[in-house]
Amino acid sequence: MILKNISLGSYNTFGLNYITEFFVSVKTEGEAIKIFKSAGTIRQPLLILGGGSNMLFTGDYRGTIIHPEIKSIVIEEKNDEYVVISAGAGEEWDEFVGWTVDNGFGGLENLSLIPGTVGAAPVQNIGAYGVEVKDTIVKVRAVSTENGSIREFDKNDCIFGYRSSIFKTEMKGKYLVTRVFFKLAISPALNLIYGSLADEVSKLGGADLKNVRAAVIKIRKSKLPDPEIIGNAGSFFKNPVVDFSTAEALRKKYPQMPCYEDPSGGIKLAAGWLIDQCGWKGKVSGSAGVHDKQALVIVNCGGASGTEILNLAEEIRKSVWYRFEVELENEVEVISSI
Repeated sequence: MILKNISLGSYNTFGLNYITEFFVSVKTEGEAIKIFKSAGTIRQPLLILGGGSNMLFTGDYRGTIIHPEIKSIVIEEKNDEYVVISAGAGEEWDEFVGWTVDNGFGGLENLSLIPGTVGAAPVQNIGAYGVEVKDTIVKVRAVSTENGSIREFDKNDCIFGYRSSIFKTEMKGKYLVTRVFFKLAISPALNLIYGSLADEVSKLGGADLKNVRAAVIKIRKSKLPDPEIIGNAGSFFKNPVVDFSTAEALRKKYPQMPCYEDPSGGIKLAAGWLIDQCGWKGKVSGSAGVHDKQALVIVNCGGASGTEILNLAEEIRKSVWYRFEVELENEVEVISSI
């Protein structure tokens, strides 16, 4: 059913109460195929919206929003070493992670408490605490928004990058993810190398799946605001990657600056640290502000507009460039009024 003039307030974690001209909830893959086979009858442009945890609307949406609500978790294959599980795009991500941990399947526990849906996970290549979702994905099943045909993308087809995939680049808007297939370990090698994770796991009684999940949740809750309480989209900016010579020059000037080797061959800097050094942590501008515990998070203090939040992000970006000559790139996708 195509609904008209629907509020997006409950469909984005900034809590911005804009209106979409048309709204379609897709509950099965069959519905998606039917809708997109007759896509010519749907008002363009189309926007696929999962949990809205990585989007910033700056006005009403003049077009059609497709909201996948495809559910079910299926064990596709299992042996003594691993299990392949598929999950519908509409499953809540953290509930799915909790299910995998409760069943003793390892690989996603470090990605606990990330807001959003299963369908959005490969699009964004979500990551946290030393793990990216691409590390576990076998394939992604999707429906073409142009003609309703089905395509399965294997891991290499997805062209995963840092908070990126083919679904955010050359195939953006061209496919609706319906199911994601994960290969998880029966006896996993736990990843505890990031920050204070090992210490927190030790405090909980030792390294196992449930303690890793509990530790990640505890750390995230201590640093990040709950979008149910204060509107936000998590990390607003990506951690920038610079070349070795740039990183060396910055480290000479700022010896305390955290940085890490990146698989690309460059050096990854901590965007939150850069923003904090510019004095933004806890600062409020109008109805938008920067979280007082994590400078990487921009929050809606109550009644902010999308434009107000975006303007604050631009001021942060300019100040980081002015001080460090490092360019910050949005992790949050900005959806401008059309």
